Amino acid sequence: MQQRTVVLGTHNQKKRLEMQRLLIPVGIQLLTLDDFPDAIEVVEDGDSFAANATLKATQQAVHLKQWVIGEDSGLAVDALQGAPGIYSARFSGEEATDESNNAFLLEKLSGVPHQKRTAHYVCHMTLSDPAGQVLADSEDRCNGVILEQPRGTGGFGYDPLFEIPEYHRTFGEMGITVKSALSHRARASRKFVADLIRLIRDDQWPID
Repeated sequence: MQQRTVVLGTHNQKKRLEMQRLLIPVGIQLLTLDDFPDAIEVVEDGDSFAANATLKATQQAVHLKQWVIGEDSGLAVDALQGAPGIYSARFSGEEATDESNNAFLLEKLSGVPHQKRTAHYVCHMTLSDPAGQVLADSEDRCNGVILEQPRGTGGFGYDPLFEIPEYHRTFGEMGITVKSALSHRARASRKFVADLIRLIRDDQWPID
């Protein structure tokens, strides 16, 4: 099978693994910014997941002269009026870690009853060609509830606190196979892959 290469605009290898599972059957090799020592640090100053994903895709694509997927995702908690939203990665400060973000979220939700701890994950994905032209966009979400204490050690980010009510399990308790079917990133990725297939079929994406 003829192969194309695309760069996922992140250093997060867990995100890469989730995405690669969907791209292998299509014949697309997925790289990350770890494969490019000269990758730039894109300033994520957009006002939405879509805006930040577009910034990460187009600016990195032009700089690297590669096809690039910009992805922006985060958690929106209803009781916090949609926070942390686009600030999910640095919710507890500029030096935030997954642990500090989870602790800060629990602090913010202290005293909020279970039925009012509803939330959803959002993922937006954008594909840019090397000229900085956006050729595909996809967004989806996954609904859940924020628990009062973490459960499970899998996943990353807020996964140990994010329970899928229908399964009574958090993303932190689910294996990658199950999460790859249910998560916001998986849902957005499936739509996105359909767009990639269309681009290949219509000869809009040349072979490397």
